[in-house]
This record gives sequence, structure tokens and C-alpha cells, in this order.
Amino acid sequence: MSEAMIISAKVVMADTFKFYLRAHGYHWNVEGSDFLQYHELFEKIYTEVFGSLDTIAEEIRGMGVYVPGSTGRFDELSGLTDEREQPEALEMIQRLLLENDRILMDIQTAYKEAEAAGNFGFSNLMAERQSAHHKHGWMLRATLSQ
Repeated sequence: MSEAMIISAKVVMADTFKFYLRAHGYHWNVEGSDFLQYHELFEKIYTEVFGSLDTIAEEIRGMGVYVPGSTGRFDELSGLTDEREQPEALEMIQRLLLENDRILMDIQTAYKEAEAAGNFGFSNLMAERQSAHHKHGWMLRATLSQ
């Protein structure tokens, strides 16, 4: 296994977990006149993303390395930042969209590294994750559309 592929896989894991946590936190804390719409949108996103975490982790273990499993390690690996304040509902959508775009870039990197290393199972998973995050991006963009 190439070191670059392993690192890129761990970055995707960290990004995915932090994105899941962000969407779930927004689900808990969103307010406003469109509460129900946003509450359900965030739930749809975090449920799908959470469902992918175990598969990503198992693929990393299959590479013969340990999966990052702490918030500190996720912070080291991920380009997604933490929040201290609760944004307004539309700002939540905008922030998730930016983070989703970041994850898509990291998934693309992991895909390329897996292909180069001949790990087609992992590259297939990254292609599936890319499709899922394209859909999340579409839903978030459509929600922001006027």
C-alpha cells in the first residue's frame, strides 16, 4: 500500500466524521421559520454520512493500518474547522456546502491515490462517496437557491 493512499484515506475518514458531526449538530440546533425543512435536511445528510463511516474504517483497516478514532486525530488530519458559535439556519447550509466541497476534493485525491496503488476496491468506495457528496451538494445548493 502506498503511504500517500493511506494518508488520503485517513483524511477522508476524518473529514467524513467531522462533516457527520457538524450536520448532526445543526440538526439539533437549527431554529427559525423553516425549522422543519432544515431539521429534516440535516437529518437526511447526517444519516447517510454516518452510514458510510464504518465502511471507510474497514477499508482503512484492510490496508493494514489503524483507523484514526479520536477528535484530536481527526482535527490533525481534517481541513474542516470547529465552530464555537451556532450560526443562523442559512449560514448552516452555506457552511455545510463549503465543507462538502472540501470533502469532495479530498475524496478525489483518495480516489486517484487508490487507483495509482491498484486498490480498486477503495477507489470504488471513493467513487460511491463522491456520488453521495455530489447529491448532498445539490440538495444544499437547491436549498440556498432563491
